[in-house]
Amino acid sequence: MTENDARELIATLGKSIFDRGLTHGSSGNISMRVDSGWLMTPTNSALGRLDPAAISLLNAEGELMSGDPPTKEAFLHFEMYKQRSETGAVVHLHATHSVAVSCLKGIDPENVLPAITAYHVMKVGRLPLVPYYPPGHSDLAKAVGQRAAKHHAVLLANHGPVVAGKSLEDAINIVEELEQTAKLYLMLGNRTYRTLSSQQIAEIERHFKG
Repeated sequence: MTENDARELIATLGKSIFDRGLTHGSSGNISMRVDSGWLMTPTNSALGRLDPAAISLLNAEGELMSGDPPTKEAFLHFEMYKQRSETGAVVHLHATHSVAVSCLKGIDPENVLPAITAYHVMKVGRLPLVPYYPPGHSDLAKAVGQRAAKHHAVLLANHGPVVAGKSLEDAINIVEELEQTAKLYLMLGNRTYRTLSSQQIAEIERHFKG
């Protein structure tokens, strides 16, 4: 894929995310690995109104080569790329249901969402909660990096999910499944419901995960 094609893809899929209410205003950011470095959505840009030519191009050292200045949450993306060499794209959203779950007390910080569906196990897997830090704080980058080595998706407390995928389409599919599971979890609330057993989860992981 050429750099121009990658720019167009980011703008197209960013608009799709925005139009379906998975992010809002100027929240959320997308990055994608290209031959010359990384493409990253600019700071204070709305994913629904991206100009492909203005998308930031950063070199291997993280220096801006062209386009507008990158998202101020670029460090979240770089931690995922650093810890996961197979990563081709990273998506960070402030998706409503995922953020709501990230604000709940009493959730398991090692695995925030229960295994409600097979697709959550297949796409998301175990989802750790990253403790709250102010946006841009250096300790947030460190906390994400500590978890990214073992998890391709993390949930930032009172903030939202960060997801790495082999491609941009893959990363978006993962974050959408995460958001859907968060929505189901909130809808089920205090009702008694079934989750997949450890045996069922293990079977899915053997046959489908990755």
